Amino acid sequence: MASDSNSNLKIIVERNPPQSRLATLNVTCWPKWGCSPGKYQLKFDAEETCYLLKGKVKAYPKGSSEFVEFGAGDLVIIPKGLSCTWDVSLAVDKYYKFESSSSSSSSSS
Repeated sequence: MASDSNSNLKIIVERNPPQSRLATLNVTCWPKWGCSPGKYQLKFDAEETCYLLKGKVKAYPKGSSEFVEFGAGDLVIIPKGLSCTWDVSLAVDKYYKFESSSSSSSSSS
C-alpha cells in the first residue's frame, strides 16, 4: 500500500550521531523546544533539523498509516511541506533549527 502523496517527503533519522557531527552543526546553540506526551498535528513550512535530548515520538505523515519513530539521541531532518501527526509517548526536549530560504550565506565578492 504505497501512498504517493508524501512519498517524496521523507523524515530522515540519524541514530546517535557522533559528537563531532553535533559540534559541526553547532547544535547546542540552537533554540530548544519541548512538549509533554500527547498527539500533535504539525505542518512544516521550512525544513527542520532537530536533535532530541529526551523523548520518544512516532511521526505519522498525513495520509499514511506508516510512521517514523525517533527519540533521545537522534538527529532528525523533517522536510519542508510535510504535514504529520506526532504521537509523543515520552516528553520531548530538543534542539531545533529551521532552514531559511537564504541559508546559503557563502557570498563571494
